[in-house]
Amino acid sequence: MSLRRILNVVGLLQLFVGLAMGLAGLVSLFYRDGDSVGIFLAAALTSGAGLFTYRRTRFKGEILPREGFAIVTLAWTAAAFFGALPFLFTGTAPGVVAAFFESMSGFTTTGATVFTDIEELPHGILFWRSFTQWLGGMGIIVLAIAVLPYLGVGGMQLFKAEVPGPTPERLGPRIAQTAKFLWLVYLGLTVLQTLLLMLGGMDLFDASTHTLATLATGGFSPRNASIGHFESRYIHYVIVVFMYLAGVNFALHFRAVTGRLDYFRDHEWRFYTGILLGAALLLLVLNLLGGSYPLSLAGLEHAFRDGLFQAVSIGTTTGFVTADYGLWVPGAMMVIFVLFFTGGMAGSTAGGPKAVRILLLLQQTGREMRKHLHPRAVLVARVGRRVVKEDVLARVLGFVILYALLYIAGAVALALLGADFVTALGASAATVGNIGPGLGGVGPTGNYGWMSQPSLLVLSFLMLVGRLEIYTVLLLLLPETWRKR
Repeated sequence: MSLRRILNVVGLLQLFVGLAMGLAGLVSLFYRDGDSVGIFLAAALTSGAGLFTYRRTRFKGEILPREGFAIVTLAWTAAAFFGALPFLFTGTAPGVVAAFFESMSGFTTTGATVFTDIEELPHGILFWRSFTQWLGGMGIIVLAIAVLPYLGVGGMQLFKAEVPGPTPERLGPRIAQTAKFLWLVYLGLTVLQTLLLMLGGMDLFDASTHTLATLATGGFSPRNASIGHFESRYIHYVIVVFMYLAGVNFALHFRAVTGRLDYFRDHEWRFYTGILLGAALLLLVLNLLGGSYPLSLAGLEHAFRDGLFQAVSIGTTTGFVTADYGLWVPGAMMVIFVLFFTGGMAGSTAGGPKAVRILLLLQQTGREMRKHLHPRAVLVARVGRRVVKEDVLARVLGFVILYALLYIAGAVALALLGADFVTALGASAATVGNIGPGLGGVGPTGNYGWMSQPSLLVLSFLMLVGRLEIYTVLLLLLPETWRKR
């Protein structure tokens, strides 16, 4: 493990973060809200620190797998630390821990916020919140691999450590080419959604900030009522479509662009789509039977739209809302709670356990039951026609166990720090799954600003571990990871 190599790449990534802050500074200059000085100062400090670290730690050779895990974890932590500076220098955050929490929530695409009146924030800060999510969605590591050829030597280690899902997929012969393809699709969808939202009546600022948060499955909105602020069926359905697309494996999108429509042939896609549609229909029926919506044609459409929106938003870990699901009937709230533990497809910008892992667990359960009936039978797990190896199944089982333990530990820690039972369960699930809104005091109409500083630090850790797929962070806690070979 070479600390020099780790710091070199982390420093270079912070240079990217500083340049991104500069764009937020330009937005603040345009709107003249008075926050431009603080944002540009933060950008200069971040870029300067990154450039200094990069120049002082140059190296030759490959990045080793263990170094890849360290780079990704430390890069995300450093991005959250420096990303908090605009909130501090403009005086918009209530404190250092709150600013760090907001920044971590952005870069991990969680969407949990400490702000109570979001619409009072200046435009530059609002743009920076959304932009952190957009950068974190596809990943600043993947961006670096796409534009820095020298990282192509050890790029696969970084790619595996950062890209969500059990098995990252190559789209080109070189990992740098794969990263470029992913970012091209990401950029294309960003431009398309922005244009469609503007056609629906949004101004450029609202359209761009909501698009940045949608494609990242982040959920930060410049409006207090989130998407519920816009009483437009068109806008609601457009955002549903793009939340859904953001939760799909971007490799499938790339193939579609190149003329190969593999969606219907992909078993994980069918499973992922089935979960969201099934949840939406359940919410529709439960809300109508429970009296949450009137039994009329308009009420039916409204119930369907709200159910579909919340199912896709929570299922893809985006976190936008159009309705307060905390007021729904208990059965509907239980459906929402179950969606906390699904997530999008592997290779998407969504968080959570991922649909493919749930699919494999269900298949493994069925296989074990058949083994009891046919002890001598040779049964294999498959995703479509592909046979899943036993070591992959073992890693999936290990991940799910760790995910559950992390969720329970987070909820217990929050309860010990003063949160009530429902809030502790909801906040832990919403942060480790990178969802944002939870239950109780952190529900769709609430925020995290009232929580204690130790609670915010616990939640920040959960967001980081959840975004980086648990192993990437926890491996750094093992002494043997840091030993020299």
